Amino acid sequence: MDKKVAIHFQTVDPILFSVIRNIKPFTIEKSDDYFPDLVEAIICQQLSDKAGATIFGRFQKLFPKEKITPESVLSLTDAAIRNVGPSWSKVRYIKNIAQAVTDGTLDLGALDILSNEEIIGELTKIKGIGPWTAEMFLMFSLGREDVFSFGDLGLKRAIQNLYHFKKEPTRKQIEKISRTWLPYRTYACRILWNSLDQKG
Repeated sequence: MDKKVAIHFQTVDPILFSVIRNIKPFTIEKSDDYFPDLVEAIICQQLSDKAGATIFGRFQKLFPKEKITPESVLSLTDAAIRNVGPSWSKVRYIKNIAQAVTDGTLDLGALDILSNEEIIGELTKIKGIGPWTAEMFLMFSLGREDVFSFGDLGLKRAIQNLYHFKKEPTRKQIEKISRTWLPYRTYACRILWNSLDQKG
C-alpha cells in the first residue's frame, strides 16, 4: 500500500489504520483484459471467494490456453457452461455480456475515459450486471482508487465488527464513516475485507 494512503487512514480513521498493520500488503492495479474479469464477477456473484474461484477455474478450462473471449464464449453451448458450475441464470448473463461486446453495445475499450458513475451506468444496461458487479469491476479491473460498495454484505459486516455496531449499520451510518476515507475508499474496502479474514 502506498505510504500516503496509510498516512491518510492514520490521520482520519485510527480504527481502520489499526487493521493495516495486521494484513498483507496489497496494491490497487489495473487489469489488462476486462472481458474475463466481467465474466468472473458474474460467476462469483453471491458465492464465497473459494466457491467462485473454483467454478471460474473450471470455466477457464473450457477455452484453448484458458483464453476467454466474447467470440469463444458465444461458440459454447449453454449446457457446456452450465456443466462447469454456473447457474442457468449466470449462463445467460455471461452470454449477454459476450453478445454486448461482440455487437458493440458495450465498448470495453472506451470505459477508461469514463467516470465511475458513467461506467456503472454503461455496465448495468447489460442484464446480469448490477451495481455490485460494476463496483467490483471498477475496483479490481479498472483499478479505481475511490470506490465503495454499499450493497456488499462483507463490508457491512466488517464495519459492524470494527465500529462496534450492535446491529448491521444503516447506509446513512456507513456513509458517515466512509466519507472520511475519500479519495481512497477502494483501499478501505480491501482493508475491511481483510479484517474479516483476521476474524477467522
